[in-house]
Amino acid sequence: MAARQKSDQNKKTDEKRKELEEFIRRFSANVAKSKQATARQKMLDKLTVEDIKPSSRKYPYIGFKPEREAGDQILNVENLSYTLDDGTVLFRNLNFSMAKGDKIAFLSKDGLAVTALFDILTGERKATSGSFKWGVTITTSYLPNDNTPYFSDPSLNLVDWLRQYSAEKDETFIRGFLGRMLFSGEEALKKCTVLSGGEKQRCMFSRMMLSGANGLLFDEPTNHLDLESIQALNKGMEEFPGTILFTSHDHQLSQTVANRIVELTPSGCLDKLMTFDEYLTDERVKTQKSELYGVAV
Repeated sequence: MAARQKSDQNKKTDEKRKELEEFIRRFSANVAKSKQATARQKMLDKLTVEDIKPSSRKYPYIGFKPEREAGDQILNVENLSYTLDDGTVLFRNLNFSMAKGDKIAFLSKDGLAVTALFDILTGERKATSGSFKWGVTITTSYLPNDNTPYFSDPSLNLVDWLRQYSAEKDETFIRGFLGRMLFSGEEALKKCTVLSGGEKQRCMFSRMMLSGANGLLFDEPTNHLDLESIQALNKGMEEFPGTILFTSHDHQLSQTVANRIVELTPSGCLDKLMTFDEYLTDERVKTQKSELYGVAV
């Protein structure tokens, strides 16, 4: 009995240590969370069995299930360019085709470039030049960088807010999706205008899950999320059987989800079928980036 208790205590200590290490690794380079990461490092340094308390961590369930399988034609982009009104070129001569199951991480020194591209591909703005075409079997759902316009109606509680995006209007059905995002009971009746940034993101994930789309676009999806939500999102994106276009400052998300990297520049683009870490360390990529940017990178 004593040996079993000691084993259980050691297991709990290991779990707590892994939890702290995960937070430190993921957020130590994040300015907004660096103080929290430092605090957790101090906790890790002096962790003992006596420090272990029952976990109160709650994970949302984020799972995207397409209603139909995509055909072979996903997305074709030809000579796409976008220039701001002040003459600033965000990207030029972008050409790529997506293969079935592709999950592409988009990079740019100017975050506005990827936002502009995603807005163009979802019909929210027009390209300066070039064209694109989605396959006839493709349906898309988009998580924009700024979701503020979606939460402007003070008359809507979360049930009514999500009902707008659902073919099934039954409240029990809607509450089921909200419950997966940790909005249960009275929480589901909160007004949509009083949500925190993380709560808004979770609502947007519910909206995307309801869509049944087989093509997903994410513009900085980890913004405002806690570690539990990031981990749930990471898993949901990894397991999604459709195609994904995304950009994120979260290294692990990019490394574990993307099978392909596209970098946008004002002088052209790089398109590499490799992982994120491979892209960062490949000497040929570094040379090509230097040529595009005109400076050593």
